[in-house]
Amino acid sequence: MTRTTNEQPIGRADTGTPGPSGALVPVLAFAGIVVAVMQTLLVPVIKDLPQLLGTEPSNATWVLTSTLLSGAVATPIMGRLGDLYGKRRMLIASLSVMVVGALISAFTSALLPMIVGRTLQGFAMGAIPLGIGLMRDMLPREKLGSAMALMSSSIGVGGGLALPAAALVAQHSNWHALFYGAAGLGVLSIALTLLVVPESKVRAEGTFDGLGALGLSVGLVLFLLPITKGSDWGWTSATTLGMFAGSAAVLLLWGVYELRSKAPLVDLRTTARPAVLFTNLASIMVGVSFYVVSLVLPQLLQLPKATGYGLGQSMVVAGLLVAPLGLTMMFTAPVYARISAKYGPKTTLILGMLIIAIGYGAGLGLMSAPWQSLVIAVVLGAGIGLAYSSLPALIIGAVPASETGAANGLNTLMRSIGTSVSSAVIGMVLANTANNVGGVAIPTMHGFRVSFLIATAAVAVGLLLALFLPKQRPAAHTQLRASSEEDANLERAEEALRSFRGRVLDAGGTPVARAKVTLIDRRGRQAGATLSADDGSYALAVPAQGAYVLAARADGHPPLASSATHTGDDSPVDLDLSLPGETVTA
Repeated sequence: MTRTTNEQPIGRADTGTPGPSGALVPVLAFAGIVVAVMQTLLVPVIKDLPQLLGTEPSNATWVLTSTLLSGAVATPIMGRLGDLYGKRRMLIASLSVMVVGALISAFTSALLPMIVGRTLQGFAMGAIPLGIGLMRDMLPREKLGSAMALMSSSIGVGGGLALPAAALVAQHSNWHALFYGAAGLGVLSIALTLLVVPESKVRAEGTFDGLGALGLSVGLVLFLLPITKGSDWGWTSATTLGMFAGSAAVLLLWGVYELRSKAPLVDLRTTARPAVLFTNLASIMVGVSFYVVSLVLPQLLQLPKATGYGLGQSMVVAGLLVAPLGLTMMFTAPVYARISAKYGPKTTLILGMLIIAIGYGAGLGLMSAPWQSLVIAVVLGAGIGLAYSSLPALIIGAVPASETGAANGLNTLMRSIGTSVSSAVIGMVLANTANNVGGVAIPTMHGFRVSFLIATAAVAVGLLLALFLPKQRPAAHTQLRASSEEDANLERAEEALRSFRGRVLDAGGTPVARAKVTLIDRRGRQAGATLSADDGSYALAVPAQGAYVLAARADGHPPLASSATHTGDDSPVDLDLSLPGETVTA
Protein backbone atom coordinates (compact mmCIF):
# COMPACT_ATOMS: atom_id res chain seq x y z
CA MET A 1 0.00 0.00 0.00
CA THR A 2 1.35 3.44 -0.91
CA ARG A 3 0.75 6.61 0.97
CA THR A 4 -0.57 9.90 -0.34
CA THR A 5 1.84 12.49 -1.67
CA ASN A 6 0.77 14.57 1.30
CA GLU A 7 2.81 12.16 3.42
CA GLN A 8 5.15 10.21 1.18
CA PRO A 9 8.80 11.22 1.43
CA ILE A 10 11.07 10.63 -1.52
CA GLY A 11 13.87 8.19 -1.00
CA ARG A 12 11.92 5.35 0.59
CA ALA A 13 11.95 1.90 -0.89
CA ASP A 14 8.62 2.22 -2.67
CA THR A 15 9.72 5.20 -4.72
CA GLY A 16 12.55 3.44 -6.46
CA THR A 17 14.98 6.30 -5.73
CA PRO A 18 17.93 6.34 -3.34
CA GLY A 19 17.43 7.84 0.09
CA PRO A 20 18.91 11.21 0.99
CA SER A 21 22.33 11.55 2.57
CA GLY A 22 22.61 11.94 6.32
CA ALA A 23 24.15 15.35 5.66
CA LEU A 24 20.94 16.63 4.03
CA VAL A 25 19.57 18.29 7.16
CA PRO A 26 22.81 20.05 8.23
CA VAL A 27 23.38 21.31 4.69
CA LEU A 28 19.88 22.71 4.32
CA ALA A 29 19.98 24.22 7.82
CA PHE A 30 23.34 25.81 6.99
CA ALA A 31 21.77 27.37 3.89
CA GLY A 32 18.97 28.78 6.05
CA ILE A 33 21.45 30.23 8.54
CA VAL A 34 23.51 31.78 5.73
CA VAL A 35 20.57 33.64 4.19
CA ALA A 36 19.28 34.70 7.62
CA VAL A 37 22.65 36.29 8.33
CA MET A 38 21.83 38.87 5.65
CA GLN A 39 19.08 40.32 7.83
CA THR A 40 21.38 41.38 10.70
CA LEU A 41 24.71 41.62 8.88
CA LEU A 42 24.89 45.41 9.13
CA VAL A 43 23.33 45.89 12.57
CA PRO A 44 26.74 46.49 14.25
CA VAL A 45 27.54 49.34 11.84
CA ILE A 46 24.01 50.71 11.42
CA LYS A 47 24.82 53.99 13.21
CA ASP A 48 27.88 54.55 11.01
CA LEU A 49 26.19 53.86 7.65
CA PRO A 50 25.50 57.53 6.77
CA GLN A 51 29.19 58.35 7.18
CA LEU A 52 30.39 55.15 5.46
CA LEU A 53 28.14 55.76 2.44
CA GLY A 54 28.45 59.54 2.38
CA THR A 55 24.71 60.18 2.59
CA GLU A 56 21.91 61.33 4.88
CA PRO A 57 20.63 59.00 7.66
CA SER A 58 17.20 58.80 5.99
CA ASN A 59 18.83 57.53 2.79
CA ALA A 60 21.13 55.10 4.60
CA THR A 61 18.15 53.27 6.11
CA TRP A 62 17.31 52.02 2.60
CA VAL A 63 20.29 49.69 2.91
CA LEU A 64 18.30 47.77 5.52
CA THR A 65 14.82 48.42 4.16
CA SER A 66 15.66 47.06 0.70
CA THR A 67 16.78 43.72 2.16
CA LEU A 68 13.60 43.43 4.18
CA LEU A 69 11.32 44.22 1.24
CA SER A 70 13.01 41.86 -1.22
CA GLY A 71 13.03 39.05 1.34
CA ALA A 72 9.31 39.48 1.98
CA VAL A 73 8.51 39.45 -1.74
CA ALA A 74 10.80 36.52 -2.54
CA THR A 75 9.58 33.99 0.01
CA PRO A 76 6.14 33.11 -1.44
CA ILE A 77 7.33 33.51 -5.05
CA MET A 78 10.36 31.24 -4.68
CA GLY A 79 8.26 28.75 -2.76
CA ARG A 80 5.80 28.50 -5.64
CA LEU A 81 8.58 28.28 -8.24
CA GLY A 82 10.12 25.47 -6.21
CA ASP A 83 6.82 23.58 -6.15
CA LEU A 84 6.57 23.89 -9.93
CA TYR A 85 10.13 23.50 -11.19
CA GLY A 86 12.17 21.93 -8.41
CA LYS A 87 12.99 23.09 -4.89
CA ARG A 88 16.71 22.31 -5.10
CA ARG A 89 16.99 24.25 -8.34
CA MET A 90 15.33 27.31 -6.81
CA LEU A 91 17.40 26.97 -3.61
CA ILE A 92 20.60 27.17 -5.65
CA ALA A 93 19.18 30.10 -7.61
CA SER A 94 18.37 31.95 -4.36
CA LEU A 95 21.87 31.41 -2.97
CA SER A 96 23.45 32.46 -6.27
CA VAL A 97 21.51 35.74 -6.30
CA MET A 98 22.66 36.34 -2.71
CA VAL A 99 26.32 35.81 -3.66
CA VAL A 100 26.03 38.28 -6.54
CA GLY A 101 24.41 40.81 -4.23
CA ALA A 102 27.11 40.37 -1.58
CA LEU A 103 29.88 40.91 -4.14
CA ILE A 104 28.18 44.07 -5.47
CA SER A 105 28.05 45.46 -1.92
CA ALA A 106 31.64 44.41 -1.23
CA PHE A 107 33.00 46.46 -4.13
CA THR A 108 31.14 49.73 -3.48
CA SER A 109 30.77 52.53 -0.97
CA ALA A 110 28.13 54.34 -3.03
CA LEU A 111 24.51 54.33 -1.88
CA LEU A 112 22.68 53.17 -5.01
CA PRO A 113 24.88 50.13 -5.84
CA MET A 114 24.83 49.22 -2.14
CA ILE A 115 21.01 49.21 -2.14
CA VAL A 116 21.00 47.05 -5.28
CA GLY A 117 23.37 44.58 -3.65
CA ARG A 118 21.37 44.47 -0.43
CA THR A 119 18.15 43.93 -2.38
CA LEU A 120 19.67 40.87 -4.05
CA GLN A 121 20.89 39.58 -0.68
CA GLY A 122 17.39 39.78 0.78
CA PHE A 123 16.02 37.81 -2.18
CA ALA A 124 17.72 34.71 -0.75
CA MET A 125 15.18 34.46 2.11
CA GLY A 126 13.18 32.15 -0.14
CA ALA A 127 15.77 29.47 0.67
CA ILE A 128 14.16 28.76 4.04
CA PRO A 129 10.71 27.59 2.81
CA LEU A 130 12.46 25.74 -0.03
CA GLY A 131 14.60 23.88 2.49
CA ILE A 132 11.55 22.96 4.56
CA GLY A 133 9.85 21.67 1.39
CA LEU A 134 12.86 19.53 0.47
CA MET A 135 12.86 17.99 3.94
CA ARG A 136 9.15 17.27 3.66
CA ASP A 137 9.66 15.52 0.33
CA MET A 138 12.72 13.46 1.22
CA LEU A 139 12.99 12.58 4.88
CA PRO A 140 11.35 9.62 6.62
CA ARG A 141 8.70 10.79 8.99
CA GLU A 142 10.58 9.85 12.16
CA LYS A 143 13.28 12.41 11.27
CA LEU A 144 11.10 15.10 9.79
CA GLY A 145 9.92 16.89 12.92
CA SER A 146 13.33 17.83 14.34
CA ALA A 147 14.72 18.57 10.85
CA MET A 148 11.99 21.07 10.00
CA ALA A 149 12.30 22.57 13.47
CA LEU A 150 15.98 23.26 12.86
CA MET A 151 15.30 24.69 9.39
CA SER A 152 12.54 26.94 10.66
CA SER A 153 14.69 28.17 13.55
CA SER A 154 17.55 28.98 11.19
CA ILE A 155 15.97 32.42 10.69
CA GLY A 156 16.67 33.28 14.31
CA VAL A 157 19.88 31.26 14.55
CA GLY A 158 21.45 33.09 11.63
CA GLY A 159 20.33 36.45 12.90
CA GLY A 160 21.63 35.75 16.42
CA LEU A 161 25.00 34.36 15.37
CA ALA A 162 25.58 37.16 12.86
CA LEU A 163 25.59 39.85 15.56
CA PRO A 164 28.82 38.92 17.38
CA ALA A 165 30.57 37.76 14.19
CA ALA A 166 29.70 40.94 12.31
CA ALA A 167 30.63 43.07 15.32
CA LEU A 168 34.05 41.40 15.55
CA VAL A 169 34.73 41.94 11.84
CA ALA A 170 33.44 45.52 11.85
CA GLN A 171 35.50 46.44 14.92
CA HIS A 172 38.82 44.98 13.71
CA SER A 173 38.59 45.13 9.90
CA ASN A 174 37.16 47.08 6.97
CA TRP A 175 33.37 46.84 6.98
CA HIS A 176 33.38 45.57 3.39
CA ALA A 177 34.84 42.32 4.77
CA LEU A 178 31.32 41.55 6.00
CA PHE A 179 30.15 41.15 2.42
CA TYR A 180 33.20 39.15 1.30
CA GLY A 181 32.47 36.77 4.17
CA ALA A 182 28.79 36.56 3.21
CA ALA A 183 29.69 35.77 -0.40
CA GLY A 184 32.09 33.06 0.75
CA LEU A 185 29.42 31.47 2.94
CA GLY A 186 27.00 31.57 0.00
CA VAL A 187 29.46 29.84 -2.34
CA LEU A 188 30.14 27.17 0.29
CA SER A 189 26.41 26.61 0.76
CA ILE A 190 25.88 26.25 -3.01
CA ALA A 191 28.71 23.72 -3.24
CA LEU A 192 27.34 21.67 -0.34
CA THR A 193 23.84 21.75 -1.82
CA LEU A 194 25.10 20.52 -5.19
CA LEU A 195 27.04 17.68 -3.52
CA VAL A 196 24.53 16.54 -0.91
CA VAL A 197 20.97 17.59 -1.73
CA PRO A 198 19.09 15.65 -4.44
CA GLU A 199 16.24 17.22 -6.37
CA SER A 200 12.74 16.51 -5.16
CA LYS A 201 10.41 14.75 -7.60
CA VAL A 202 7.27 16.21 -6.02
CA ARG A 203 5.82 18.78 -8.40
CA ALA A 204 2.73 20.95 -8.40
CA GLU A 205 0.61 21.03 -11.53
CA GLY A 206 -0.06 24.23 -13.44
CA THR A 207 2.03 27.23 -14.49
CA PHE A 208 3.64 30.12 -12.67
CA ASP A 209 1.21 32.93 -11.95
CA GLY A 210 3.23 35.92 -13.16
CA LEU A 211 0.43 38.45 -12.77
CA GLY A 212 -0.30 37.14 -9.29
CA ALA A 213 3.39 37.46 -8.36
CA LEU A 214 3.44 41.05 -9.62
CA GLY A 215 0.27 41.94 -7.72
CA LEU A 216 1.53 40.41 -4.48
CA SER A 217 4.91 42.14 -4.84
CA VAL A 218 3.34 45.57 -5.41
CA GLY A 219 0.88 45.06 -2.54
CA LEU A 220 3.61 43.97 -0.11
CA VAL A 221 5.93 46.84 -1.03
CA LEU A 222 3.12 49.36 -0.61
CA PHE A 223 2.34 47.83 2.81
CA LEU A 224 5.84 47.25 4.20
CA LEU A 225 7.48 50.41 2.91
CA PRO A 226 5.40 52.85 5.00
CA ILE A 227 5.80 50.53 8.01
CA THR A 228 9.58 50.74 7.79
CA LYS A 229 9.72 54.42 6.78
CA GLY A 230 6.71 55.77 8.68
CA SER A 231 8.84 57.32 11.43
CA ASP A 232 10.79 59.33 8.83
CA TRP A 233 7.82 60.29 6.67
CA GLY A 234 5.31 60.81 9.48
CA TRP A 235 2.59 58.28 10.27
CA THR A 236 -0.19 60.64 9.23
CA SER A 237 1.56 62.03 6.15
CA ALA A 238 -0.09 61.78 2.74
CA THR A 239 2.68 59.48 1.51
CA THR A 240 2.28 56.99 4.36
CA LEU A 241 -1.52 56.92 4.34
CA GLY A 242 -1.61 56.85 0.54
CA MET A 243 0.66 53.80 0.41
CA PHE A 244 -1.40 51.97 3.01
CA ALA A 245 -4.57 52.71 1.02
CA GLY A 246 -2.88 51.63 -2.20
CA SER A 247 -1.72 48.41 -0.56
CA ALA A 248 -5.24 47.59 0.60
CA ALA A 249 -6.65 48.20 -2.88
CA VAL A 250 -3.94 46.19 -4.67
CA LEU A 251 -4.11 43.24 -2.27
CA LEU A 252 -7.91 43.19 -2.51
CA LEU A 253 -7.78 43.05 -6.31
CA TRP A 254 -4.98 40.49 -6.10
CA GLY A 255 -7.12 38.30 -3.84
CA VAL A 256 -10.05 38.41 -6.26
CA TYR A 257 -7.74 37.49 -9.14
CA GLU A 258 -6.14 34.63 -7.19
CA LEU A 259 -9.54 33.17 -6.31
CA ARG A 260 -10.46 33.09 -10.01
CA SER A 261 -7.10 31.81 -11.24
CA LYS A 262 -6.80 28.14 -12.19
CA ALA A 263 -3.14 28.05 -11.07
CA PRO A 264 -2.82 30.76 -8.38
CA LEU A 265 0.45 31.84 -6.82
CA VAL A 266 -1.19 31.39 -3.41
CA ASP A 267 -4.20 29.13 -2.95
CA LEU A 268 -6.30 31.47 -0.82
CA ARG A 269 -8.89 28.78 -0.18
CA THR A 270 -6.23 26.62 1.41
CA THR A 271 -4.87 29.65 3.25
CA ALA A 272 -8.32 30.29 4.70
CA ARG A 273 -8.40 26.89 6.40
CA PRO A 274 -8.34 27.46 10.18
CA ALA A 275 -5.11 25.47 10.62
CA VAL A 276 -3.30 27.62 8.06
CA LEU A 277 -4.97 30.94 8.85
CA PHE A 278 -4.40 30.90 12.61
CA THR A 279 -0.86 29.55 12.20
CA ASN A 280 0.01 32.45 9.89
CA LEU A 281 -1.57 35.01 12.22
CA ALA A 282 0.31 33.55 15.18
CA SER A 283 3.50 33.69 13.11
CA ILE A 284 3.17 37.47 12.85
CA MET A 285 3.08 37.71 16.64
CA VAL A 286 6.11 35.43 17.02
CA GLY A 287 7.97 37.61 14.52
CA VAL A 288 7.13 40.70 16.56
CA SER A 289 8.41 39.13 19.77
CA PHE A 290 11.64 37.88 18.16
CA TYR A 291 12.70 41.24 16.81
CA VAL A 292 12.06 43.20 20.02
CA VAL A 293 14.88 41.49 21.91
CA SER A 294 17.18 41.93 18.91
CA LEU A 295 16.54 45.69 18.98
CA VAL A 296 16.57 46.30 22.74
CA LEU A 297 19.36 44.21 24.28
CA PRO A 298 22.26 45.32 22.02
CA GLN A 299 21.43 48.97 22.66
CA LEU A 300 21.06 48.50 26.42
CA LEU A 301 24.36 46.63 26.61
CA GLN A 302 26.30 49.26 24.64
CA LEU A 303 24.95 52.40 26.31
CA PRO A 304 27.60 53.96 28.57
CA LYS A 305 27.29 53.48 32.31
CA ALA A 306 27.21 57.26 32.70
CA THR A 307 23.54 57.16 31.67
CA GLY A 308 22.76 55.45 34.97
CA TYR A 309 21.27 52.35 33.35
CA GLY A 310 23.51 51.52 30.38
CA LEU A 311 25.75 48.49 30.81
CA GLY A 312 28.84 49.91 29.07
CA GLN A 313 29.82 46.89 26.98
CA SER A 314 31.74 46.92 23.71
CA MET A 315 30.13 46.06 20.38
CA VAL A 316 31.71 42.59 20.37
CA VAL A 317 30.81 41.74 23.98
CA ALA A 318 27.24 42.91 23.41
CA GLY A 319 27.02 40.62 20.39
CA LEU A 320 28.40 37.68 22.37
CA LEU A 321 25.87 38.23 25.16
CA VAL A 322 23.00 38.24 22.65
CA ALA A 323 24.35 35.28 20.61
CA PRO A 324 22.80 32.64 22.98
CA LEU A 325 19.44 33.76 21.59
CA GLY A 326 20.32 32.05 18.29
CA LEU A 327 22.26 29.16 19.83
CA THR A 328 19.39 28.25 22.15
CA MET A 329 16.98 28.30 19.23
CA MET A 330 19.21 25.83 17.39
CA PHE A 331 19.46 23.46 20.34
CA THR A 332 15.69 23.42 20.93
CA ALA A 333 15.08 21.54 17.65
CA PRO A 334 15.51 18.03 19.16
CA VAL A 335 13.56 19.10 22.26
CA TYR A 336 10.75 20.30 20.02
CA ALA A 337 10.70 16.95 18.18
CA ARG A 338 10.16 15.02 21.41
CA ILE A 339 7.46 17.33 22.74
CA SER A 340 5.65 17.54 19.40
CA ALA A 341 5.83 13.77 18.90
CA LYS A 342 3.92 13.27 22.11
CA TYR A 343 1.59 16.26 22.26
CA GLY A 344 1.51 17.72 18.73
CA PRO A 345 2.84 20.98 17.22
CA LYS A 346 -0.09 23.05 18.50
CA THR A 347 0.87 22.29 22.09
CA THR A 348 4.52 23.05 21.33
CA LEU A 349 3.59 26.42 19.82
CA ILE A 350 1.56 27.32 22.91
CA LEU A 351 4.40 26.20 25.21
CA GLY A 352 6.91 28.25 23.24
CA MET A 353 4.77 31.36 23.50
CA LEU A 354 4.34 30.88 27.24
CA ILE A 355 8.12 30.71 27.64
CA ILE A 356 8.50 33.88 25.54
CA ALA A 357 5.98 35.66 27.78
CA ILE A 358 7.88 34.53 30.89
CA GLY A 359 11.16 35.73 29.36
CA TYR A 360 9.87 39.20 28.57
CA GLY A 361 8.01 39.43 31.89
CA ALA A 362 11.15 38.53 33.82
CA GLY A 363 13.17 40.82 31.58
CA LEU A 364 11.30 43.85 32.89
CA GLY A 365 13.27 43.40 36.13
CA LEU A 366 16.48 41.97 34.66
CA MET A 367 18.15 44.91 32.96
CA SER A 368 20.77 45.99 35.49
CA ALA A 369 23.71 43.66 34.71
CA PRO A 370 25.24 42.02 31.61
CA TRP A 371 24.64 38.50 32.94
CA GLN A 372 20.94 39.29 33.21
CA SER A 373 20.86 40.03 29.47
CA LEU A 374 22.40 36.61 28.92
CA VAL A 375 19.61 34.98 30.95
CA ILE A 376 16.95 36.84 28.98
CA ALA A 377 18.54 35.76 25.69
CA VAL A 378 18.62 32.09 26.71
CA VAL A 379 15.01 32.01 27.94
CA LEU A 380 13.66 33.88 24.93
CA GLY A 381 15.76 31.73 22.58
CA ALA A 382 14.16 28.60 24.01
CA GLY A 383 10.65 29.97 23.64
CA ILE A 384 11.13 31.45 20.18
CA GLY A 385 12.88 28.26 19.07
CA LEU A 386 9.92 26.11 20.13
CA ALA A 387 7.43 28.51 18.53
CA TYR A 388 9.33 28.80 15.24
CA SER A 389 9.85 25.03 15.12
CA SER A 390 6.11 24.40 15.39
CA LEU A 391 5.09 26.60 12.48
CA PRO A 392 6.16 24.46 9.48
CA ALA A 393 4.71 21.34 11.10
CA LEU A 394 1.34 23.04 11.48
CA ILE A 395 1.44 24.32 7.89
CA ILE A 396 2.57 21.02 6.36
CA GLY A 397 -0.09 19.12 8.27
CA ALA A 398 -2.75 21.23 6.56
CA VAL A 399 -1.63 21.49 2.90
CA PRO A 400 -0.90 19.01 0.08
CA ALA A 401 2.75 18.14 -0.59
CA SER A 402 2.59 19.91 -3.96
CA GLU A 403 1.88 23.21 -2.15
CA THR A 404 4.50 22.87 0.61
CA GLY A 405 6.94 25.42 -0.80
CA ALA A 406 4.35 28.11 -1.47
CA ALA A 407 2.58 27.56 1.87
CA ASN A 408 5.80 27.76 3.89
CA GLY A 409 6.89 30.73 1.81
CA LEU A 410 3.71 32.53 2.83
CA ASN A 411 4.30 31.56 6.46
CA THR A 412 7.86 32.91 6.32
CA LEU A 413 6.38 36.09 4.86
CA MET A 414 4.08 36.38 7.88
CA ARG A 415 7.10 36.25 10.16
CA SER A 416 8.78 38.95 8.06
CA ILE A 417 5.69 41.13 8.41
CA GLY A 418 5.91 40.60 12.17
CA THR A 419 9.55 41.69 12.32
CA SER A 420 8.78 44.68 10.08
CA VAL A 421 5.94 45.84 12.33
CA SER A 422 8.14 45.23 15.38
CA SER A 423 10.99 47.27 13.92
CA ALA A 424 8.68 50.19 13.12
CA VAL A 425 6.78 50.19 16.42
CA ILE A 426 9.80 49.67 18.70
CA GLY A 427 11.81 52.24 16.73
CA MET A 428 9.01 54.75 17.24
CA VAL A 429 8.72 53.93 20.97
CA LEU A 430 12.45 54.26 21.59
CA ALA A 431 12.60 57.51 19.61
CA ASN A 432 9.63 59.09 21.42
CA THR A 433 10.92 58.14 24.86
CA ALA A 434 14.58 59.08 24.22
CA ASN A 435 16.46 61.84 26.02
CA ASN A 436 18.19 64.45 23.87
CA VAL A 437 21.76 64.92 25.15
CA GLY A 438 23.93 67.29 23.15
CA GLY A 439 21.79 66.77 20.06
CA VAL A 440 22.02 62.96 20.35
CA ALA A 441 18.91 60.88 21.14
CA ILE A 442 19.69 58.43 23.97
CA PRO A 443 17.17 55.59 24.52
CA THR A 444 15.77 55.43 28.04
CA MET A 445 15.07 52.56 30.39
CA HIS A 446 11.39 53.51 30.19
CA GLY A 447 11.50 52.96 26.42
CA PHE A 448 13.17 49.59 26.84
CA ARG A 449 10.52 48.44 29.33
CA VAL A 450 7.67 49.67 27.15
CA SER A 451 9.20 47.67 24.28
CA PHE A 452 9.24 44.53 26.42
CA LEU A 453 5.60 45.14 27.37
CA ILE A 454 4.68 45.42 23.68
CA ALA A 455 6.41 42.10 23.02
CA THR A 456 4.51 40.51 25.90
CA ALA A 457 1.22 41.82 24.52
CA ALA A 458 2.06 40.44 21.06
CA VAL A 459 2.76 37.02 22.55
CA ALA A 460 -0.54 37.15 24.45
CA VAL A 461 -2.38 37.78 21.17
CA GLY A 462 -0.41 34.93 19.58
CA LEU A 463 -1.42 32.60 22.40
CA LEU A 464 -5.06 33.47 21.88
CA LEU A 465 -4.75 32.76 18.16
CA ALA A 466 -2.97 29.47 18.81
CA LEU A 467 -5.86 28.31 21.00
CA PHE A 468 -8.13 28.51 17.94
CA LEU A 469 -5.95 26.10 15.96
CA PRO A 470 -7.87 22.90 15.25
CA LYS A 471 -6.52 19.77 16.88
CA GLN A 472 -4.85 17.69 14.20
CA ARG A 473 -5.92 14.11 14.09
CA PRO A 474 -3.19 11.53 13.52
CA ALA A 475 -3.80 11.11 9.79
CA ALA A 476 -3.10 14.80 9.25
CA HIS A 477 0.34 14.85 10.83
CA THR A 478 1.59 11.31 11.16
CA GLN A 479 4.78 12.24 9.40
CA LEU A 480 5.58 14.68 12.21
CA ARG A 481 4.79 12.51 15.21
CA ALA A 482 6.96 9.45 15.01
CA SER A 483 9.92 9.48 17.36
CA SER A 484 10.67 5.75 17.33
CA GLU A 485 10.34 2.72 15.09
CA GLU A 486 7.37 1.51 17.14
CA ASP A 487 5.56 4.83 16.66
CA ALA A 488 6.26 4.73 12.94
CA ASN A 489 4.83 1.22 12.64
CA LEU A 490 1.72 2.30 14.54
CA GLU A 491 1.24 5.30 12.27
CA ARG A 492 1.53 3.18 9.14
CA ALA A 493 -1.34 1.09 10.47
CA GLU A 494 -3.38 4.25 11.14
CA GLU A 495 -3.12 5.23 7.49
CA ALA A 496 -5.51 2.41 6.63
CA LEU A 497 -8.24 4.15 8.65
CA ARG A 498 -10.53 6.85 7.27
CA SER A 499 -9.38 6.31 3.73
CA PHE A 500 -10.24 5.12 0.26
CA ARG A 501 -8.12 2.17 -0.79
CA GLY A 502 -8.05 -0.41 -3.54
CA ARG A 503 -6.26 -1.13 -6.79
CA VAL A 504 -5.96 0.57 -10.18
CA LEU A 505 -6.66 -1.94 -12.97
CA ASP A 506 -6.76 -1.82 -16.75
CA ALA A 507 -9.69 -3.04 -18.85
CA GLY A 508 -8.42 -6.61 -18.61
CA GLY A 509 -8.06 -6.55 -14.84
CA THR A 510 -4.25 -6.22 -14.85
CA PRO A 511 -2.81 -3.96 -12.10
CA VAL A 512 -1.55 -0.58 -13.30
CA ALA A 513 1.58 0.64 -11.54
CA ARG A 514 2.39 4.34 -10.91
CA ALA A 515 -1.05 5.56 -11.91
CA LYS A 516 -1.84 8.92 -10.36
CA VAL A 517 -4.94 8.85 -8.17
CA THR A 518 -6.29 12.22 -7.02
CA LEU A 519 -8.92 12.82 -4.33
CA ILE A 520 -11.15 15.85 -5.04
CA ASP A 521 -13.62 17.25 -2.50
CA ARG A 522 -17.09 18.63 -3.16
CA ARG A 523 -15.72 22.13 -3.79
CA GLY A 524 -13.43 20.90 -6.53
CA ARG A 525 -10.24 21.20 -4.45
CA GLN A 526 -7.54 18.54 -4.29
CA ALA A 527 -7.73 16.75 -0.94
CA GLY A 528 -4.94 14.26 -1.61
CA ALA A 529 -3.00 12.44 -4.30
CA THR A 530 -0.86 9.32 -4.62
CA LEU A 531 0.76 6.95 -7.10
CA SER A 532 -0.30 3.32 -7.24
CA ALA A 533 2.25 0.69 -6.21
CA ASP A 534 3.64 -2.06 -8.45
CA ASP A 535 0.64 -4.25 -7.62
CA GLY A 536 -1.74 -1.39 -8.49
CA SER A 537 -2.68 -0.70 -4.88
CA TYR A 538 -3.37 2.82 -3.62
CA ALA A 539 -4.61 4.47 -0.44
CA LEU A 540 -5.84 8.01 0.14
CA ALA A 541 -6.59 9.41 3.60
CA VAL A 542 -9.93 11.22 3.89
CA PRO A 543 -9.78 14.65 5.60
CA ALA A 544 -13.49 14.60 6.53
CA GLN A 545 -16.66 12.69 5.84
CA GLY A 546 -18.58 13.48 2.68
CA ALA A 547 -18.73 12.99 -1.07
CA TYR A 548 -15.57 12.91 -3.16
CA VAL A 549 -14.38 12.27 -6.70
CA LEU A 550 -11.47 9.91 -7.32
CA ALA A 551 -9.65 10.74 -10.55
CA ALA A 552 -7.20 8.18 -11.93
CA ARG A 553 -4.74 8.73 -14.75
CA ALA A 554 -1.95 6.62 -16.27
CA ASP A 555 0.12 6.64 -19.43
CA GLY A 556 -1.61 4.80 -22.27
CA HIS A 557 -5.03 4.88 -20.62
CA PRO A 558 -7.95 7.30 -20.81
CA PRO A 559 -8.52 9.13 -17.50
CA LEU A 560 -11.20 8.01 -15.07
CA ALA A 561 -13.30 10.07 -12.64
CA SER A 562 -15.56 8.33 -10.17
CA SER A 563 -17.78 9.50 -7.31
CA ALA A 564 -17.38 7.99 -3.86
CA THR A 565 -18.61 8.74 -0.34
CA HIS A 566 -16.93 8.24 3.02
CA THR A 567 -18.91 8.27 6.28
CA GLY A 568 -15.94 9.50 8.29
CA ASP A 569 -15.73 6.52 10.64
CA ASP A 570 -12.48 4.68 11.42
CA SER A 571 -12.75 2.21 8.58
CA PRO A 572 -11.52 2.28 4.97
CA VAL A 573 -13.72 2.26 1.90
CA ASP A 574 -12.46 -0.36 -0.54
CA LEU A 575 -12.67 0.84 -4.12
CA ASP A 576 -10.97 -0.55 -7.22
CA LEU A 577 -10.56 1.80 -10.19
CA SER A 578 -10.70 0.36 -13.71
CA LEU A 579 -8.99 2.20 -16.62
CA PRO A 580 -10.96 2.73 -18.75
CA GLY A 581 -14.33 1.62 -17.50
CA GLU A 582 -16.45 1.78 -14.41
CA THR A 583 -15.44 1.73 -10.80
CA VAL A 584 -15.58 -1.77 -9.35
CA THR A 585 -16.35 -2.17 -5.65
CA ALA A 586 -13.88 -4.56 -4.05
